[in-house]
Order: sequence, then structure tokens, then C-alpha cells
Amino acid sequence: MSRSFSRSVRHAGLISALVMAPCFAINAGLVSAETITAELAKAPKVPTPITRTQPATVVVNLEASEWVGPISDDNNYEFWGLNGMVPGPMVRVMVGDTVEVHLKNKSGSKRAHNLDFQAVSGGAALVNAEPGKEAQIQFKATKQGLFVYRSSTAAPADIQHLASGMYGLILVEPVGGLKPVEKEFQVVQSEFYMKDGKKNDTLVFANQKVVDADASYVVHNGHMTALVKVPLRSKVGETDRWFFGNAGINFDSSWHVIGEMLDRVWPNGDVSKAPIESIQSTLVPPGEATIGEFKGEMPGTFVSVDHSIFRIEKGALGLLKIDGPTNPALFKGL
Repeated sequence: MSRSFSRSVRHAGLISALVMAPCFAINAGLVSAETITAELAKAPKVPTPITRTQPATVVVNLEASEWVGPISDDNNYEFWGLNGMVPGPMVRVMVGDTVEVHLKNKSGSKRAHNLDFQAVSGGAALVNAEPGKEAQIQFKATKQGLFVYRSSTAAPADIQHLASGMYGLILVEPVGGLKPVEKEFQVVQSEFYMKDGKKNDTLVFANQKVVDADASYVVHNGHMTALVKVPLRSKVGETDRWFFGNAGINFDSSWHVIGEMLDRVWPNGDVSKAPIESIQSTLVPPGEATIGEFKGEMPGTFVSVDHSIFRIEKGALGLLKIDGPTNPALFKGL
């Protein structure tokens, strides 16, 4: 990347931040009557559904850090993530809420970290925390739906942040919440790009492999076997709602559950519109999210995949085990 291009990118980011700054300054006039601390959930778990009907001020506490952990059963990687997890914790708020984000950067970090909230007008430059420091923003949640939040530093460092785990999901529910279902899961697909190494090595980020779209891993929930060793669980007759995000950074995901059909899908996570029905696969591009749900009608083990099926070899799959009675009237061998 040329220095002039890099300077242009940084300059554009600064202009964007200056334009948005009035929207993000901590402003007492935005604060809603009740103040609550956000419940944050580690994937595949989801925060408790919202049942209140009055807006609140929701305080979201996040901590950026860097650590070495397993990316597969064979290798480690230096993750950059939030609250010690990849993807970062899921946040759940209601339209009309005032969201107050506190981003701490752990003192042992080697670099600054920030966040951009796609549920609102960004905010990356204002949520930039140096090691050992904290940054804060406040915004009104005016758009309902499922959104990605992610790091958004100036290029080329931005690429490594996104390719190292600095992202998560935020759900902005309609007033009163979504229709109740028996089970809710969150799954985030993401890509990792490393230099080649031997078994048991801690692999190192490879920028050129990002440029070449040559992913070492394409995983669900931050590890090659995260949803294989610990499958999701449900029962016949239960409706399962999936909050599915694609952190990217290069590949679309053709999300599909082998052996099931998605009864309802909210494309792009837009819950302000009626869902589309009876969908076999749904496209989730990088930096996007979708909501899908179905009722389990047969017992068995079902496989959530990116239907660009070769990516299974790189880790893009997860298992759902449904327990319960069979239904020969619906499906049987002959």
C-alpha cells in the first residue's frame, strides 16, 4: 500500500469522525429514565430477550485485549478481541434506548483498539482507546435490526484487527422485543489468514494472504471446531432462532442448515419488515448479519454450513442436535 493512499484513508477516517462527532459526544440530553448494565453473551449464547416497553440507558462495558489461544486443535494464534472472546460478546438493546459504550483497552495491549457500530453512524475515531485507557460514546438506537460492530482503524492495521477477532453482533429489538421462541443462538462466521507453520505452532498473521483472499481458516465462533465439539442442542417441536453474522473479511457466506429449511428469514437482519419464508440458503455478505428460524420436526444431527461447501475443510460448519420422537408420516426411508 502506498504512503499516499494510506494517508488518504486516514484523512478520510478523520473527516468522517469530525462529521459524526456531534452525534457521539456524551450528552446528558440523550439519557433515558432507567439506567441498566447490558447483559453480554458469549457465542453461541444470546442475551435474555427484552420484554420492557420503555426505553432505557443501556451501559455496555467492553474490554479490548490481545492473547494467544487455539484457532484449531493443532495451532494457536494471537487474537485481538473483546472481553476475552472471539467473536466479541453479543449486545441486545431496544429501539429508542440510549446506548453508552465504555471501551477499555487492557494495559498489556501493544496497540490502540477501537470500535465502529454499524447500528448507528459509526464512531470509530471517538471510540479509540490507547493501551491502559478508556474511550466512551453514547448514541440513540433509532434503527431496529441485527448489526455488526467491528474495529475500524486506518488501513492497513484495520485488516489485521478484522482478521484477528475484533468484531461482534448488536441486536436492536423493536419495542417489546421479538416474538418469543424456545431457543436462540448466535453464530459468527469469520476468516483468519496466517503464514504456514507446523503443528503446535502459534501462527502469524499474513497480510498478503488477505489481499489474495487465501484464507487459512473460515470458522464459526472463533475456532475450527467450536460448534462441532460442543454442538447446539434443541428438541423436536421447538423453534430455533439463529442470529448469524459474517465478519468477513473477504467472503460472502451462503448460510444453510443441511437437513432443515429456514421457515423464516429476515434478510440483512431487518426486523422492521415481514420475513421471507421457506428459504433453503440465505446470502450474508461480509459485514452483514441475518436472522433465521425454523421449527425442528425430526430428530437428528443437522449441519450449519457456508454452502460454498469447500469451506467446511477450513472450519465453516457447526452441528445442531435435535432430540425427540421420529415422525414417519413426515419423513422415512423405504
